[in-house]
Amino acid sequence: MRIIKTLLIAIISIIALILIVALFLPKTFSGEGVVIINKPVNEVFSYVKQIKNQENYGVWFKMDNNITKEYSGEDGTVGFKYSWKSKKVGDGEQVITKIEENKRIEMDLFFNGEKEPAKSYISTEPVDSTQTKVTWAVSGSIPYPFNIMCLFYDMNKDFKEGVQNLKTVLEKQ
Repeated sequence: MRIIKTLLIAIISIIALILIVALFLPKTFSGEGVVIINKPVNEVFSYVKQIKNQENYGVWFKMDNNITKEYSGEDGTVGFKYSWKSKKVGDGEQVITKIEENKRIEMDLFFNGEKEPAKSYISTEPVDSTQTKVTWAVSGSIPYPFNIMCLFYDMNKDFKEGVQNLKTVLEKQ
């Protein structure tokens, strides 16, 4: 009986510690990747504004080959919705909210049924006539106590890898 009591106290202590640590962590997250691609801005933007193309460079699609995807609307236009379900990377949807041709595409991301979207964008900026600077970023809020996951997951890594994948894909074309 004493072992069970000790084990129960240990488990409760660990849970309490996790909840206390989460109180002091940020309730927001962000990630960003930046790369220079050796292609003109109009070619790069035409590719990134097609949300379905993220399957070719986003790291999450490599994590789960069994992602179920649904589309609504016309890709590359405001209002297009891309939904996914995955046991490995979670469920969500992405909606194009604004497009500034050859400059920026903005999207709302809803992860795992959240009501408040994370904000994401891909911007393209000409470096010269043959090179484009691409920035892919996201920011949002994460509710307590789930913000504890920020200690174990670096979103910057995924976005940096994603833009490197984008560079590889586009420079091979």
